[in-house]
Amino acid sequence: MKNNCLTIITTLWLTALCASDAIAATESWIRINQLGYLPGGVKAAVWASKHTAIPMKFQLVDSASGKPVFTGTVKPFGQYGPFRTTARLDFSSWKQTGTFYLVAGEAKSPYFRIAPNVYAGAADFALRYMRQQRSFFNPFLKDSCHTHDGYTLYGPMPDSTRIDVAGGWHDASDYLQYSTTSANATYHLLAAYRDFPQVFGDRYAANGLEGSNHVPDILDEARWGLDWLSKMHPRDNWMFNQIADDRDHNGMRLPKEDPFYGKGFERPVYFCSGQPQVRGKFMNQTTGVASTAGKFASAFALGYDLLKDKDAAYAGILRRKALTAYSMGRRQPGVCQTASVKSPYIYAEDNWVDDMELAAASLYRLYGKDSCRQQALDYAGQEKITPWLGKDTAYHYQWYPFINLGHYELARQLKGAARQTITGYYQQGIDQVWQQAKNNAFYRYIPFIWCSNNLTTAFAIQCYWYRQLTGSNAYAALEQANFDWLFGCNPWGTSMVYGLPAAGDTPEDPHSAFTHLGHYPVDGALVDGPVYTNIYKNLIGIQLSKPDAYAAFQSDLAVYHDDFGDYSTNEPTMDGTASLIYLLAAMDHEGGNHPAAATPANSSAYTYAAGAVIRGDTSRKTLTLVFTGDEFADGGRTIRRVLQQQKVPAAFFLTGKFYANPAFQPLVKQLKADGHYLGPHSDQHPLYCDWQKRDSLLITRDAFDKDLAANYRRMKTLGISQSAASYFLPPYEWYNDTIAAWTKAAGLQLVNFTPGTRSNADYTTPAMKSYRSSEEIYKSILQYADTQPAGLNGFMLLLHIGTDPARTDKFYNRLHELITDLKKRGYRFVTINQLLHT
Repeated sequence: MKNNCLTIITTLWLTALCASDAIAATESWIRINQLGYLPGGVKAAVWASKHTAIPMKFQLVDSASGKPVFTGTVKPFGQYGPFRTTARLDFSSWKQTGTFYLVAGEAKSPYFRIAPNVYAGAADFALRYMRQQRSFFNPFLKDSCHTHDGYTLYGPMPDSTRIDVAGGWHDASDYLQYSTTSANATYHLLAAYRDFPQVFGDRYAANGLEGSNHVPDILDEARWGLDWLSKMHPRDNWMFNQIADDRDHNGMRLPKEDPFYGKGFERPVYFCSGQPQVRGKFMNQTTGVASTAGKFASAFALGYDLLKDKDAAYAGILRRKALTAYSMGRRQPGVCQTASVKSPYIYAEDNWVDDMELAAASLYRLYGKDSCRQQALDYAGQEKITPWLGKDTAYHYQWYPFINLGHYELARQLKGAARQTITGYYQQGIDQVWQQAKNNAFYRYIPFIWCSNNLTTAFAIQCYWYRQLTGSNAYAALEQANFDWLFGCNPWGTSMVYGLPAAGDTPEDPHSAFTHLGHYPVDGALVDGPVYTNIYKNLIGIQLSKPDAYAAFQSDLAVYHDDFGDYSTNEPTMDGTASLIYLLAAMDHEGGNHPAAATPANSSAYTYAAGAVIRGDTSRKTLTLVFTGDEFADGGRTIRRVLQQQKVPAAFFLTGKFYANPAFQPLVKQLKADGHYLGPHSDQHPLYCDWQKRDSLLITRDAFDKDLAANYRRMKTLGISQSAASYFLPPYEWYNDTIAAWTKAAGLQLVNFTPGTRSNADYTTPAMKSYRSSEEIYKSILQYADTQPAGLNGFMLLLHIGTDPARTDKFYNRLHELITDLKKRGYRFVTINQLLHT
């Protein structure tokens, strides 16, 4: 559902969804990838209807002009899910960039972008969820949890032996921790850095707190995983498979110390014994340790590869552990399933040779031994095709990690016929899916089992890898369709990633204590995804907490609920998100923006609130001075003189009334001649939304558009074009996500000042309760610069070009002093275009 949480910090620019897409208005819909499309890539949407009539044509419409720019032929398909008829709308031949929408019959799509940078910053955004899932020290909460892990079970040592395994990531919305999912997540993060290092930023320290440490954040997060895996493989012949069990499900809570296991705050740590272990009334079907050991070995080996030149001592430890983990897998072939005490639900992994294939290929890269290469080839031949591919069902995590990563690593090392053999395995699996998927408009044939989104992500990666290894585009449309599914091109018309895109239809009520109890965003989290309706109906303990907003799109085929009460479709998972980070990085890389192009304004380097950019890149010691003006301009000459003396650019957002005032026009012309940014601040300075109930609009869409257009007409008379002033700062600096959406629809980007200091209080008068003296304002700015982890990095520091005569303590008289002090602290003042890289 549309995410209206005003505190959510989101990334990726996207214009808002059209109100005409509401269920009550039509019974035909157009489903799109809300993130947008690459100019040179596959671009397709799905038209779906509750009726039988199908339009013959569709149009791609430029959102700014309202004029059609492309007309295409509808490719009809039959019934799918809740729809009586569906059709595919392919506009791949359109290569030009811009903001558009689609029209087919009575249906109109949401707005979307076509641009090389539509996926920029998405991978870093999803990385936020990984940091939030950290155990031991949790940087999101800035607090520790699960510090007493744990006591051993099933090991060669006496049960209840104390062992230090604190760290790692919580698996999902519960706080269990599994070696299999964590090792797979670690590998995907490492591989994302290996393959696409240029797409990741450095805005967080190793402990996950804000602040650059000159290490890409993706590598910091991967190392957090490696640190924990090292603890879980403490000796050459010791390996542990999980921390805690389903006694964790005692109740929903934020992460803390859990006293559910009869040993104070210690939690059980299950040894990889290679033998069946407790599973409620049953025993699991463990037959060995290779499925876990292979994942450990490959993560350690790739970690060594990437860190050997950065931290040789640490990398040496990883190199040794890669070999010892692999040796354990060779000695004890078979699967190592998870343990459950109270319920029948486990990760029932049934395959292991794919894990050992990846491990063997990774060790060949480290040691260059032909025996490792041959073992990898042998393992590859034992499981050519991941068993779920082309099937319509599977058990929970039966064929984990849903993709044979070993085939990709091995094929990268091979040439000629040997390479073709391995890529042929990928091709066979993909084609088994394609033979079924090509029969529906969504190109969908992924089993609707638990974590169907994880399978979708893995399959999209397999298609991508096949394309990279062979150069063949035979399955490019299928690859893109699976990616599109995750971001809105699905029957429910919703993204499956919390907060991505910023103004899109995304999960807002996931099965997560962070959102349900703490009311915190779980930015970047990939939720489980739709399940077969018959699965949903037979699950234990599911009860929706509110009316189903997607009721019109549920069917006998599959259901999806954006509801805390549905743990089967709307629970985020750590390992699925880690896989998605790889896929998002690949798609970002496809855009071709790296490394030459600057980070675009929809990157996760930027901070958004309710659809407006409120801060630039926090890894750079740059800021922009922003001045607003409506009825007063008494500080204009002083401000201009100081900026000239200090050689500092600034941005001025002025109302139409300001621009039209004959007394102010000479100043405006001088500021324009000086090269400062001059932008809109509304024409008549209306209040857009209620001060107390921010969601309550006080202006209509028509009035908003007319007022903004009037502002630009006033600017045009002074030689300021709209194309040179694409940032809009709202009147009173007060807005909501609807205002941000309307701004996007106008082809503009809403911006607002960066909160934290009291600079914006320079307009207050002594009679006001909120009055702040210039000294107090000045100290608040320097204090923020000196005490916050990122200081004023990326700040849009807002001041006023003039204030009421009742305020005699004019802050602009201290502007020269302020700029000087900030320059001494190393800050560089840039234009707003430089701050936001446009």
